[in-house]
Amino acid sequence: MAAPRAVTRLLPRAGGRPRAWYQQPLRPGGPGRGSILGPAGGWSQQEALGLLEAAVLYRAGSPGQLSLVSLLPDLSQRLSLPPELHVVKAAGKDGSGLVLLSGCPGTTQQLHAFFTQLQRAGRPPATYRAVTAGVPAAAEGEIRTGLKLEQVGDLQLVVPVAAPSRRSVERKEVKQTLTRYKVLGMAPGCGLVQLQPMTAFPGQLLVHLTLLLCPALGDHVYSARVGTVLGEPFLLPVGSALPRTQVLGEQLLRRLCLTQQLLHRLPLHLHLHQLLLPTAVLTAPPPPFFLQTLRLLGLPGGQSAS
Repeated sequence: MAAPRAVTRLLPRAGGRPRAWYQQPLRPGGPGRGSILGPAGGWSQQEALGLLEAAVLYRAGSPGQLSLVSLLPDLSQRLSLPPELHVVKAAGKDGSGLVLLSGCPGTTQQLHAFFTQLQRAGRPPATYRAVTAGVPAAAEGEIRTGLKLEQVGDLQLVVPVAAPSRRSVERKEVKQTLTRYKVLGMAPGCGLVQLQPMTAFPGQLLVHLTLLLCPALGDHVYSARVGTVLGEPFLLPVGSALPRTQVLGEQLLRRLCLTQQLLHRLPLHLHLHQLLLPTAVLTAPPPPFFLQTLRLLGLPGGQSAS
């Protein structure tokens, strides 16, 4: 089975007692603190469900490959929750962090409306953290660009559109996107970056990081768009930068205690850290592999990984 996404906190429903979970990335035989690599094998459904069930932290207020969605029916049964449990908000594919669940359609609509209201007021409902290969040139700022889904070979990828036409936006062929960022810490060749998306589009944060010339660590899809010449990063044309295992410099590899041959197992270091709700602010600590990376690279927040 394919590896399920890392899950951190979940809040299912308002009618009754909703719950939130903390979950580190699921690993066979339990978590390992000594490695930042993902597992070479897979997980059984019972192992994954056991980890999710054991990870309940918070109560408040009102089939195919193994994935979070495929586990929801069994998870709702184990926790005596409504069978129609579904995802309201979650980290992107392969990311770690908060996951918001609901068993009530009305509550789901209210939460989506609340998130939209926050964005219109200029307040980001979600805050992410990413470990990046490279550091943005400016300590903080905004990334604004159009994004669209485009068929590139056999793949459907997110492609930036620097100056989309009004018609393409009106026809929803392109979406204008915005992410606020702030560098929280840096070390030679890498950084810890806070990301606050003000719009929602698949792959938005990963593509925006490549536009800053500092892709997320473990991004094996879009990091190929950033090349280097004499140590200086530059953007490659989308058509000539198809997804592949991320390539890191020798210095980063040494500090991570890795070789390029193992990098295909490096997990994505993009973590949904905080989520604003109408009556609460949920915060999820990074999973152990993320903390271990911070420690190895000398970035802030890695002390607790020891």
